[in-house]
Amino acid sequence: MNTHHLIGALVLMAGSTSLFAEQTAGIPQNQVKERETFVSHLMKQMTLDEKIGQLNLVSVGPDYPKEAIMADIRADKVGGMFNTVTKPDIRRMQDQVQYSRLKIPLFYAYDVVHGQRTIFPISLGLAASWDMNAVATSARISAKETAADGLNMTFSPMVDITRDPRWGRVSEGFGEDTYLTSRLAHEMVSAYQGNDPSAPNAVMANVKHFALYGAVEGGREYNTVDMSLTRMFNDYMPPYKAALDAGAGGVMVALNSVNGIPATSNPWLLQEVLRDQWKFKGLTVSDHGAIGGLVLHGVAQDDRQAAAMALKSGVDMDMADNMYGKYLKGLVADGMVTEKEVDRAVRNVLNAKWDMGLFADPYRHLGPVSSDPADTNAESRLHRKEAREVARTSLVLLKNEHETLPLQKKGTIALVGALADSQRDVMGSWSAAGKANQAVTVLQGMKEAIGDKATLLYARGANITNDPAIVDFLNQYEKQVINDPRPAQEMIDEAVKAAKKADVVVAVVGEAQGMAHEASSRTELNIPQSQRDLLKALKATGKPLVIVLMNGRPLTLTWENEIADAMLETWFSGTEGGHAITDVLFGDYNPSGKLPMTFPRSVGQIPLYNSVLNTGRPFNPQKPNKYTSRYFDITNGPLFAFGYGLSYTQFSVSAVSLSATTMSASAPLTARVTVKNTGKRSGATIVQLYLQDVAASISRPVKELKNFEKIDLAPGEEKVVTFTVNEKDLRFFNDKLKWASEPGKFNVFIGLDSQDLKQTSFLLK
Repeated sequence: MNTHHLIGALVLMAGSTSLFAEQTAGIPQNQVKERETFVSHLMKQMTLDEKIGQLNLVSVGPDYPKEAIMADIRADKVGGMFNTVTKPDIRRMQDQVQYSRLKIPLFYAYDVVHGQRTIFPISLGLAASWDMNAVATSARISAKETAADGLNMTFSPMVDITRDPRWGRVSEGFGEDTYLTSRLAHEMVSAYQGNDPSAPNAVMANVKHFALYGAVEGGREYNTVDMSLTRMFNDYMPPYKAALDAGAGGVMVALNSVNGIPATSNPWLLQEVLRDQWKFKGLTVSDHGAIGGLVLHGVAQDDRQAAAMALKSGVDMDMADNMYGKYLKGLVADGMVTEKEVDRAVRNVLNAKWDMGLFADPYRHLGPVSSDPADTNAESRLHRKEAREVARTSLVLLKNEHETLPLQKKGTIALVGALADSQRDVMGSWSAAGKANQAVTVLQGMKEAIGDKATLLYARGANITNDPAIVDFLNQYEKQVINDPRPAQEMIDEAVKAAKKADVVVAVVGEAQGMAHEASSRTELNIPQSQRDLLKALKATGKPLVIVLMNGRPLTLTWENEIADAMLETWFSGTEGGHAITDVLFGDYNPSGKLPMTFPRSVGQIPLYNSVLNTGRPFNPQKPNKYTSRYFDITNGPLFAFGYGLSYTQFSVSAVSLSATTMSASAPLTARVTVKNTGKRSGATIVQLYLQDVAASISRPVKELKNFEKIDLAPGEEKVVTFTVNEKDLRFFNDKLKWASEPGKFNVFIGLDSQDLKQTSFLLK
């Protein structure tokens, strides 16, 4: 028996990997039958050429101008479009459908990852909020604005688990943790689609990148993935399944290989797991140019074979490289591909268009010409209030010695750093149709917050980087980094002069948004040297130093942590980022964010994450013996742990109380703690529940996040936080890929981050 078929059979028997299977969304049965009847009737009328045309997903570009695309639409050679984002352009394309034989409408898609016109924090920042209401708000508004621009689908959410911050697309995902990412995946899809992806303010979600893209070796973009099946199904697969259980209508196939077989030509992944085990009925889409990439992967001899492999493996639509359009008809004629296999893909495309409501109204989300906005980029189309509120929840206070923060709106404040006044960078990567000139910088935010109450001095202080090769790389396709031509020392001297006049210095430092993007993998995770030189000079002034970080990944900040009096992680916080950051700096909002990824002390520690497996010789920092799992040249453990984040107030957590010390499948138990605000300010925090299976048939993580709750407390107020633990929470895929729990001892941990925890235990019978 083929190994992949054996694996597929075992996985199929194992049951659902999702944490949210009971909430599966779906189309009412009567509508499914109506759709099947309609699509079957339509397909009987279609020629093979027309069917192949439906599998072609195209984008306007220098080699494929609008006029050529419109001609192909009229000739039934296009099934959908992406990267066309304004109503007039989309309407013009859809108009061409009326000149085709069967008048099958197109759908329109875009990478709306963290906002369409109003840009919310990058996905890693949204994850840092641990706030499902905030995340849902961002996705609902994203869907509303996307639909208002005439689009039908978003290539989002990106739910790839990643534990290597060298990877540039860390910024686009939700971090390292399986449970947190699964919760967020479900929340985002539900908010994008609601109960109906054709609704006026909804769009279809296309979850990506299936599968394991975040586990690429060395954190290097487009690289290979080699992973055991137990790790794959326990750690990396659940977020995709959670998105599908929420009703995601589409799946984007990853560019990487999985255990030697590219995802784009992997029938085990796309058929046995996705279709057979998970019962996915929606649309699969290749990533950009991925089908032609099979030749470079070394699994196809030429593009023609690549097209056959992708279609037969289960890729429905071909994004951008037209491999299907060029070769499928000949492949069918030669018997290399059957028309039945083409029909399977075409049916999935047409079903998706039905679900988007396009057969009922080809101009769904477009409306009449009279409904087009007079100004596509009008200020009135933005949702600034919500963007500011969401962005504030994403900020993480990493350090605050001597209550340096919040700042006072008096005296003199020096604000320095190239990122302090960069509208483009505050929006972050994958900022869709957002306009930089509508983004609020920290400089603007501070000016507005201070007014005439204090003096604000601004100096650039340094360029983001002085490395010309990096600047050229970042500006390769679009000039986004513009360096100040002055000598570095002159800029530092200007900043130092401002710092000496000030009562406190705020330095906004980190990465350009293009440094945390697709194809932006890094070997080092430090703040660029030009900015480190600036920080060193500012520290030498002796003035209190507040470091405000802008970045799309965990950075190595050991030195910065030593010299800073306070440090605030702001990620790339979006259109209203400057206001949100200022709200936190001045205490108008008390930060409550928690890290969704571990911050290492050194790149040499990577991968470093919370839910690690133990070893036979674990390192004990209280008894640091030589022959244990450790590094001898560094302080072991993270600089900032997963789930970590401070507040302007303080909280205490009581011992854990269990409703019982034994548990069975039919009798869940509850775990309780009392959390008290022991400080002087109102504030919110995230109470986190972790579990450990002490002895199992395979080694299990030292602790796994299994639940969390955000609570708000006034000074002196306390609240009992209760978590229900049931037998499903204890299940895992064992070495036979059976999804089940095992009797024995389980440790329960509850606290405000993954390391400062209260512990107790129970037995599963």
